[in-house]
Order: sequence, then C-alpha cells, then structure tokens
Amino acid sequence: MYTQKTYHNKYKAIRQTYNGVNYDSKLEASRAYELDMLVKAGQIKGYERQYKVELYYYDAKGQRYNSKSWKIDFRVENNDGSFTLEEVKGLELPDFKFKRELLENVWLVDNLDHNLVVLKQGNIRRNF
Repeated sequence: MYTQKTYHNKYKAIRQTYNGVNYDSKLEASRAYELDMLVKAGQIKGYERQYKVELYYYDAKGQRYNSKSWKIDFRVENNDGSFTLEEVKGLELPDFKFKRELLENVWLVDNLDHNLVVLKQGNIRRNF
C-alpha cells in the first residue's frame, strides 16, 4: 500500500508513496488517503493532485507584468460543483505566505467557484 523512502528534503519531510503515487511528505500522503475515503463514502466527487495555478503580478496601472506558477497539493471537487484548493503544510514559510496572499487577492477573485484551505500538521490524522 505504501513505501517510505529514507532521504529527506531540507525541511525533514519524508517522501511517501501511497497507491503508487509519490508524495512530498507523510502528511500529504495521509491527506490523499483521507480524500480517497471521502470519495468512496460519496462525500466528494473526486480530487486531482498538483493542480497548477498561474498567479499574475500587476503594476500600479493594472498592467500584468509577471507571472508565477504554483502547484496546489489537491483540488477537490465538491458534490455541489464547487472546488476546494487544499495546500498541506507542516510549516508556513514567507514564500508560501506571499503566494497565498496573491492567490486570495487575485486568482480567487476571478475564480469564484474555488476556495482555499490550508491544512496544517495538527489538522490531518497521520495514517502512515
């Protein structure tokens, strides 16, 4: 069902494989397991991993001058047709806080059927 690799990244997260898919941490693999259980129970329609979002920077005149792509850990399709973007975090760093602010103030305003949820270490049950 799952395997554990022995190398770590710079934040000491241990890579995990669940159902043949590699995840960056045990926490992320645990959330994938929970999402699979929610799909089987019929509480959500489905989910996809590593959903790519393009974040654009605007100058004072409102002109777009730069972009940055961000891969959200999970995009969950709810039964009502809306979507939840789930980012699994053990530790929030300044880069994440900046991207989150940009996502909330620019991307989510244009995509009203989406919302963002940040799942922290205490909110996810570890299944591995």
